[in-house]
Amino acid sequence: MRVNEQIRYEPDDSCPPVAMLNVALQGAVIALTNVVSLVTIFAVTADGGEGYLAWAVFSGLVIAGATTALQAARIGRIGSGYILLMGPAAPFMGICVLAVNEAGLPVMASLIVAASLVQFAMAFWLAQLRRIITPVVSGVAFMVVAAAAMPICVSRLDDVPAGLSPLAGPMVGAVTLFGAAALMLRASGLIRLLAIPITLLAGCAAAVVLGAYDVQRALEAPWFDLPEFAAWPGPGPIANRDFLALLPVFLVVSAVVAVKAGSEGASIQQASWRRPRAIDFRGVQGTLNAGGIGLLLSGIAGTLPALIYLPSSVALINFTGVAARRTGFIIGAILFGLALLPKFVAILLTIPRPVTGAILMVVMGLLFVEGVRTVIQDGLNQQKAVIVGLALSIGIGLQAQDILTNALGSPWDAAFGNGIVVSVVAAVLLSMIMGMTFSRSRRMETELDIAALPDVDDFLRDVGSRARWNEESLDRLRAAGEETLSSMLQLRDDYEGDKPPRLVIIARPQSGTMEMEFLAVSPEENIEDRLAYMSEQAAEPDVGEISFRLLRHFASSVRHRKYHGIDIVTVRVDAQSNR
Repeated sequence: MRVNEQIRYEPDDSCPPVAMLNVALQGAVIALTNVVSLVTIFAVTADGGEGYLAWAVFSGLVIAGATTALQAARIGRIGSGYILLMGPAAPFMGICVLAVNEAGLPVMASLIVAASLVQFAMAFWLAQLRRIITPVVSGVAFMVVAAAAMPICVSRLDDVPAGLSPLAGPMVGAVTLFGAAALMLRASGLIRLLAIPITLLAGCAAAVVLGAYDVQRALEAPWFDLPEFAAWPGPGPIANRDFLALLPVFLVVSAVVAVKAGSEGASIQQASWRRPRAIDFRGVQGTLNAGGIGLLLSGIAGTLPALIYLPSSVALINFTGVAARRTGFIIGAILFGLALLPKFVAILLTIPRPVTGAILMVVMGLLFVEGVRTVIQDGLNQQKAVIVGLALSIGIGLQAQDILTNALGSPWDAAFGNGIVVSVVAAVLLSMIMGMTFSRSRRMETELDIAALPDVDDFLRDVGSRARWNEESLDRLRAAGEETLSSMLQLRDDYEGDKPPRLVIIARPQSGTMEMEFLAVSPEENIEDRLAYMSEQAAEPDVGEISFRLLRHFASSVRHRKYHGIDIVTVRVDAQSNR
């Protein structure tokens, strides 16, 4: 079993205040540089003027702080409960610039508000969309994002002031990269907690020696300032031609971003615990809802939409070993305070680009490996290998040679003139095609009660007989169904109402395999986690664990997905060959 040995404090742990503050400062620095850089690029590209730039940076930092804290909180169905840095991000950059050029900032703001509704809808229907947001799609998204960003990271190594030696940038990047690698491989304790600032200082020191550091902008910035609130663009009309023409593009991009956010909500769970756990999809729903609030607030403010900075979040946890969710609250508060202190913002913007490029190379490498882990964890058969290979080929190929931008034309080139978007869409479509090639599914409904066992047994015998399974395979299938039902009954503690909840069983015959889904109201414990726990125990089984152990024996795989209001246990049983 894979163990994240670098995790010192898990999400529910109480982290020492000094360590938590150190990590929060590092996280705020990472988020701050992303926010200010992207908002500045957008404001300049959109010709918003100095007044709008100041407003966009201020509102971007405030929204980034609020949504980062909201992700850590998990209030009801809102928030992931993990450290997820948030802020303005690139996926919406192209279509937002397009909207500003064709219709102005107010219409762009209204379009972002409309796009936020997609995030809430995806969160609400996540259980129904479970065959779209799969581990394969998630892993492909991580790998193609990392592969697409790596050339950008390398290009930053050559971004130095004019007149310097061509080797200055690569040398600064090399010092930074070596420092980051050494700290991640060998550091521990307080040094590991301060890994990011130490790496930044090492890179900046090398830049000073080579003459690649310019502090003039920081010296000219004021210590305290408020933006020009008159620069707020306000909402635009939603009944005009421009809004209606651009709305489909914003909705499509928002749907793709939602799929990616669902993957990110699952990935941060895997990166935050020492021992891997079954993904809690209630947390993924919370991630999407918090992301929807981020889009909504961005639309109201009229600035670039706030999305998740997953690579930075994972890097922060891996560098420091701290995943305690309380850190997210402090990061949010720091970002909120920094919105009023432009001097600190300007100082951080003086960090040479070769330094940030080298750190991003480390981050993207970690993200690519996380994508590989996500795919392998779900099992990599021939069909999934084809999906991953084709999607990566399409995504990486389009990043190197974009042939769709000119072919599609405006405004769809803004949505699909991007290898990452097309790669994720390709993975989704290929997964759906793979699902359609399976035999027709069979379904039954009953109550989650031991009295339903005979009906379940008859149903599974009928399904197996129609699939022409032999008697030994039928017995194995029926036994797996019985033990799944018994396992779910053992975890049934707190159901609302006096009557037993409804149980829906969906059986999908495949080539030599039967996939069964058991859908019921959510208990608190996770069957998948219980099976993983028992695999480490060599002692005699507890009586209450017999059903779980038998289920592990009869089934080739068991996955337990927990959503708000529904539990889905997916069990695969392999047919036995005739002897």
